[in-house]
Amino acid sequence: MSGARILVIDDEAAIRRLLKISLEAEGYTYLEAATGREGLVAASTQRPEVIILDLGLPDTDGLDVLKRVREWSAIPVIVLTVKDAETDKVALLDAGADDYVTKPFSVLELQARIRVALRHKASPQTEPVFRSGWLEIDLATRSVRVKNAVVKLTATEYEILRLLVQHAGRVVTQRQMLREIWGPHALEQTQYLRVYIGQLRKKIERDPARPELVLTEPAVGYRLAVRGVE
Repeated sequence: MSGARILVIDDEAAIRRLLKISLEAEGYTYLEAATGREGLVAASTQRPEVIILDLGLPDTDGLDVLKRVREWSAIPVIVLTVKDAETDKVALLDAGADDYVTKPFSVLELQARIRVALRHKASPQTEPVFRSGWLEIDLATRSVRVKNAVVKLTATEYEILRLLVQHAGRVVTQRQMLREIWGPHALEQTQYLRVYIGQLRKKIERDPARPELVLTEPAVGYRLAVRGVE
């Protein structure tokens, strides 16, 4: 991942300077734009591996920039936002953001999110085996192992886990999970989803009360942690 091109679209010069220093120190190639228009040009001509996008741009809404990028590219986009409401976060993810970090943010956290985005981008879509910590899922055979022991999941539990694997390291909204697993008629059945998540955690977590793999993004959705193999 060394040398990966990271495009920062943010109108705050101080933020750009901070990210330039921290990202170049990690070996990334730093690109920047101060407006949405400049950002779209840079995204299309310089072909970054990851885009860091601020929503509060001077010439256009960052959400519009995200939608424009998604018209032609699947480049991972991590949004920087001061908005902390669940509806705002869900809107970002539904619009095509891969992840978000709320301002003020930790540079270390942002770097971790970038690494996840790069791993996801670099992983072949046909790779049948996913591993995280003590968990192993073979998508080709639909088998799940915890500490090398086979775990039996119900069809619904497996579909939830498969969906989380497809978006590993990124937030999957409750609405997206309900829509893809149960259909559009079930979009308000969040309690139903919580029950199945609870059952899944009992089967794959070391301590279901303190989950380390299937993480909750409060009122937004769930994220499957990407950990080193144990």
